[in-house]
Amino acid sequence: MAQKTDKKPGVLRSIDWWTILIYLALLTFGWVSVCGASYTYGETDIFSLESRSGMQIVWIGTSIVLGLFLLLLDDRFYDTFAYAIFAVLLLLLIATIFNPHTIKGSRSWLVLGPLRLQPAEFAKFATALALAKFMSTYGYDIQKWKDFAMTLAFIFLPMICIVLQRETGSALVYLAFFLMLYREGMSGSLLFTGVAMVIYFVVGIRFADTMMFYTPTSVGRFVVLFLIHLFSGLLVLSYCPNKREAWAILLACFGLTAIFLAFSLFVIPFDIVYVQLVMTALLIGYLLWQALATRLRNYLWIALFALGSVVFFNLADYVLNNVMEPHQRVRINVLLGLEEDLKGAGYNVHQSQIAIGSGGIEGKGFLNGTQTKLKYVPEQDTDFIFCTVGEEEGFIGSATVLLLFLFLVLRLIHLAERQPYRFGRVYGYSVLSIFLFHVFINVGMVLGLTPVIGIPLPFFSYGGSSLWGFTLLLFIFLRIDASRNLVRR
Repeated sequence: MAQKTDKKPGVLRSIDWWTILIYLALLTFGWVSVCGASYTYGETDIFSLESRSGMQIVWIGTSIVLGLFLLLLDDRFYDTFAYAIFAVLLLLLIATIFNPHTIKGSRSWLVLGPLRLQPAEFAKFATALALAKFMSTYGYDIQKWKDFAMTLAFIFLPMICIVLQRETGSALVYLAFFLMLYREGMSGSLLFTGVAMVIYFVVGIRFADTMMFYTPTSVGRFVVLFLIHLFSGLLVLSYCPNKREAWAILLACFGLTAIFLAFSLFVIPFDIVYVQLVMTALLIGYLLWQALATRLRNYLWIALFALGSVVFFNLADYVLNNVMEPHQRVRINVLLGLEEDLKGAGYNVHQSQIAIGSGGIEGKGFLNGTQTKLKYVPEQDTDFIFCTVGEEEGFIGSATVLLLFLFLVLRLIHLAERQPYRFGRVYGYSVLSIFLFHVFINVGMVLGLTPVIGIPLPFFSYGGSSLWGFTLLLFIFLRIDASRNLVRR
C-alpha cells in the first residue's frame, strides 16, 4: 500500500472540480445577465471594451487567471501569512476612510488612475484567513471570554472601518461570520439573541403608532415587552434546572398581563406598557437574586438578556430617527410598510418587481427585456442584476440560478466538513457564510423582502472588485481543500 508523504500531488488531481464547474456556470450566467442589463438598443458590439458587457469579460478573464494563480501557491502560504494579509487590508481600509474621492456618497473606493478598487471586497477573505489562523491556534477555546473577545475583534475592526467609509451594507456582511462561529461552538443563545433583537426592531417600529383597541397602549411596545417575558421564561426553562420556576415565571407574566389588559379594556383605559415595564424590572431583579442565591451564571445571563432587550428596544426608535441617514431611514420605513415611496426609496424595488413579474415563466429572451433595456431599474447591472435574470430568463432562469447557488452552498458544506484541520474548516465555513449572506440579502432586496443595503450578487454583479473578491474567497479554499490528504512533518 502506498505511504502518504508530504510530497504534493498534482493540484489538478485533488482539486474539487464540481465546485469549479459551478463557478464557471455562475460566471457564464453572470456575463449574460450583465450583457442584458447594460445593453442599449442600437448597440452592435456587445464585446466592445467600451461597453460594460465587454469590460465584464475582462474581469472574468482576470478572475480565472487569478484563480489559477491561487491554486499554484503552496497551501501553507495562506496559513503562514494570514495575519500579514489581514494587517495590509486593514491598513487599506483605514486609508480609504480618508480617501478624497467620493463615489455615490461612499468613500469605499481607491482610485488609482483608470483603476478603481474597493478594499472592503478583499477584506472579506483577509478576515476569513485571520479568523481561521487565530481559531486554529493551540489551546483556542471559543467558550473562553478572552478568546471569544479576540475573535470578535477580528470581525468588528474591518466592520468599523467600512462603516466609517459610509458603506453600511458592506459592513453588515461581516455579521455572516457568526454562522461560522456557531458551527465552531459558539452558544446558540447568542444567535437567538440576535434574532430576538431583529424581531423587537421590526415589531416595535412597525406597530409603534398602532393603538390596542380603545386603550392608549402601543401595540408595538406591548408585543415587544410580552415577547421579552416569553423569551426570558423559555430561556429559564431551557438553561436552568428548576422547571417549575420557569413555568411559574411564564404564568405570572401572562396572568398579570391578561388581568391588567382586561382592566384597561373594560374598566379604566390606561397604558399597560407601564405595568409591563414594572413586571420586567421585577423579573430582572428576581433573576439576579437567583444568580446570587444559586451561584448559577445562567440566571445572570438571562437577566442581562432581558435588560439588554429593554435597552435595545428603547434605543431602536432613537437610532432609526436620529442616527441613521435619511435614505436609510426611508428604506426601512418602506420595507416595513410605513411609507410607500414609489418615486423615491421604494422606486428601485418597485421597478425590479415589475421587471421580474413581466418575465413570466420562460422570460422575454436574451436582450429582449423592456424594463431593463429602457433603464427603468437603477443599478440594474450591479446590485439589482437579479431582476434582469427574472425578466429575460423568467421563472425557469431565476430558479436555475438559485439552484446553482444552492449547489455551491451544499458543496462548500461538504468541503468544509471533510477538512482534517480546524484552519481549513473555519475558513471554509467563513466562505460559505459570506456567499449565503450575499445571495439571501441581494435576492431578497430585489424581491422587496429585505432592506436595500447595496451588496452585490456573487459572480453576477458588474465590477472587478467584487468578482476578484469572491474568486479569492473561493479559490483559496479550493487550494486548502486540495491539500487535505497531505501528511505534514
